[in-house]
Amino acid sequence: MKPLMSVFFLVTVVFFIGCATHVHTVGDGPTSNKEVQTKQWYLIYGLYPLNDVDTQKMADGAESYEIKTQTTFMDGLISAFLGGNLLSARTVTVTK
Repeated sequence: MKPLMSVFFLVTVVFFIGCATHVHTVGDGPTSNKEVQTKQWYLIYGLYPLNDVDTQKMADGAESYEIKTQTTFMDGLISAFLGGNLLSARTVTVTK
């Protein structure tokens, strides 16, 4: 019974992981396909951020870019492996 519950949990994580994507456009949006990615780490259900992600530094002086924050499949696996919502991650992508 326990392996069945584990499989059910992983399938649920895979299907619902794409529901948490936020896109913000700065200026006219990206003018090229240059991307910079980093992880944003949270503790206890996302209440306490563990690192500071500065999207302006990631944009490296660009005036028009796009910021996408999302929970990727890998982020979901990390969260599931590290105790559900005790420690979780989100991927921040800046496209210039």
